[in-house]
Amino acid sequence: MNLETTHLIEELDKKFDEINQKTETHLEGLLWSKPITYWDYIQTDALLNLQTQRTTLPDEMVFIMYHQVNELLFKMILWEIKQVCHTEKPNTSFFAERLMRISRYFDMLTTSFDIMGNGMEVEQYMKFRNTLTPASGFQSAQYRLIEFSSTDLINLIDYRFRATIDRDTPYSHAFEHLYWQAAGKDYKTGEKSYLILEFERKYKDVFLRYMQEYNTINIWQKFKELPLEDQQNETLVAAMRHYDKTVNITWVMGHLNTAKKYIESGQGSGEATGGSDWKKYMHPKYQRRIFFPELWSEEELKNWGEDC
Repeated sequence: MNLETTHLIEELDKKFDEINQKTETHLEGLLWSKPITYWDYIQTDALLNLQTQRTTLPDEMVFIMYHQVNELLFKMILWEIKQVCHTEKPNTSFFAERLMRISRYFDMLTTSFDIMGNGMEVEQYMKFRNTLTPASGFQSAQYRLIEFSSTDLINLIDYRFRATIDRDTPYSHAFEHLYWQAAGKDYKTGEKSYLILEFERKYKDVFLRYMQEYNTINIWQKFKELPLEDQQNETLVAAMRHYDKTVNITWVMGHLNTAKKYIESGQGSGEATGGSDWKKYMHPKYQRRIFFPELWSEEELKNWGEDC
């Protein structure tokens, strides 16, 4: 046995000894294990069988796969955010690298709307969309988790109620005043739509846990832990601003403009599948959602989303 092999065996002994396992048992297991293949590792067959159409219209498959790709990218974003936020006092290099990864994923999302916007016939979409009611992209839970873990909760509160909410406000009360609640409530009666009632039934407990978990460890709070000199670094500040604008303006407007193409085509009622006031809900100048307001000038905050 050469020195390299001896060293590897010694390292394996250490590894398995730490978990009270026998190295010999695991080595014997290797004798009977099958070689890994690409399709087994990626789970290709399972992945490619997750697309189930509700209609016979071919372009519905584009719609399904596009949104599934979005959800996979959301998962990648959350994976990186978790590393940043759950690292105690991350150094600037680590923080910046993960932030750029997150931004690249969102850049992919914002430039991908052409796939859906130009990849489906309006006539087909306006037919199969009726089978989706009352489901809506509004109900993407991962997107809400990205919001909760990116910024202080107050920045996700409907701006009309921010003065009445602070860090001592119960999370359940703050939840009722999140900016997106307005899209699922009757503005006269305050009654919630089926769209949001089902969304909350499925995910409200998860959301409340996330709100609490990331209250003091979100991306903004981690940025504030960096040395003051690095917080003022022009490149890093530009990266933070880019992420903020990409998520809260570029991505939102890409989604809104794609929706307009189809919903305002004259071939339907002009209403969202979930029944929301989608134009006001989606436009950044109405949402007033800004992750890092301290990094923008007073004029930029005042005109947020106005030039879209």
